[in-house]
Amino acid sequence: MADQSVVQVSRLLDERGLSSFHFNLIVWTILLSLIDGYDIAAIAFAAPHLIREWHIAPHALGRVFSASLIGILFGSAIFGWIGDKYGRKAALISANILFGVFTLGAAYSSNLDQMFWLRLLAGLGIGGVIPNIVAINAESAPRRQRATLALIAVGFVPIGGAIPGFVAAALVPTHGWQILFTIGGIVPIVLALAGIFWLPESIKYMALHESQRGKMAKLVAAISPGTTVPANARFVIEDEKQQYPGFNPAHLFKEGLALITPLLWLLFALNLMGYFFLLSWTPTLIATLKLPPQAGALAGASIQVGGTIGSLVLARWFQRHRFGAIAVIFVLAVPAVAAIGYAGLTSQTALLIATFFAGFCVLGIQTGINVAGALVYPTSLRANGSGWELGIGRIGSIVGPLVGALFVGLPIERLYVWSALPFAAGAIVCFLIYRLNAARMRERPYLVEQEAVAPAE
Repeated sequence: MADQSVVQVSRLLDERGLSSFHFNLIVWTILLSLIDGYDIAAIAFAAPHLIREWHIAPHALGRVFSASLIGILFGSAIFGWIGDKYGRKAALISANILFGVFTLGAAYSSNLDQMFWLRLLAGLGIGGVIPNIVAINAESAPRRQRATLALIAVGFVPIGGAIPGFVAAALVPTHGWQILFTIGGIVPIVLALAGIFWLPESIKYMALHESQRGKMAKLVAAISPGTTVPANARFVIEDEKQQYPGFNPAHLFKEGLALITPLLWLLFALNLMGYFFLLSWTPTLIATLKLPPQAGALAGASIQVGGTIGSLVLARWFQRHRFGAIAVIFVLAVPAVAAIGYAGLTSQTALLIATFFAGFCVLGIQTGINVAGALVYPTSLRANGSGWELGIGRIGSIVGPLVGALFVGLPIERLYVWSALPFAAGAIVCFLIYRLNAARMRERPYLVEQEAVAPAE
């Protein structure tokens, strides 16, 4: 006879399926993803205006482009730890307040030094959003929707990154570049304050923490009205066998992860290197061509729109095949990115088509590895594991804009061919992870997320 004082959380979620709780959660995390993407991209669309207003050389912007990425490098790990220690909700609220305040401050900067430090400090908060969005969705969904809900939420980061492109085209001519940072500062602060009252917490996080018992009991009653929760109920996550009290980075290398974890870090670094070159430099580089003045902003926005569509269209495929599917898209990203420079020499239409497909691949990849990489780890390590992936990966995102600054001046078609190389390397690394993870799951069938791994793995 089953112990009535034990509530099996994963089974409960699987039996109940999606509920109003999940729709509320996905709406909240989409909003948080949108503003996170917006604030990451805002500096790239302000850059051409800063060059003109502050009378600076384009290559001088390299360190400013990398400033927020340096902050994200540390912020991803810091807020990953906060998410695992104090809750995904607390991490998301504090991260949004932090980057909102410093992004708003950037609207009042008057030189590159001020902009550098404000973007670096904002980056600390920006880095905390994606790891906790992935964790909160994956930990609150039924087994079959774990990756899908996380992919949908993170998939809206690119569309958020497209919004400053449209703001730059429509509002900057009349309101100045400062409007980009004013919007990017006020919105996350408002969302964070509202989130104190209405943002849900991760179901599995609550199940693991005694301090959340009251909230967990109310939630179980809400999502499964026929379920009675005894006063002495013990909540268990029965399909996750590893629970780690306290966090030690060494945990990320156990249970067959000794090679997979560093390869995941390398994979993130390679894709983010290529992506942030595209994101940071495309509006500025395209502005040097004989195209309409808004072409650079629209090309940058096109990358983000293509990325959003790619993330959502590829979600089901990524859910089923994980790293195997992502490796294929890495291969396709190589010609897609290399074509941008040649397209920019022909027409604005060709340029927008090329940047759309580049974004479709590159940001589709990033969304896929954000989720597939996080699901390698159990609940007690997930935000930390995801945070370290994104944090270490940000080394690549910092390098991308800086290397771009060194190569500014090359013919634009050659420059974009060179920028495709990280994706070629990423295809090889991703395939290695696919093979290693398949072997790991075969050898350890008790591991977290075992039922959700594709048959091919």
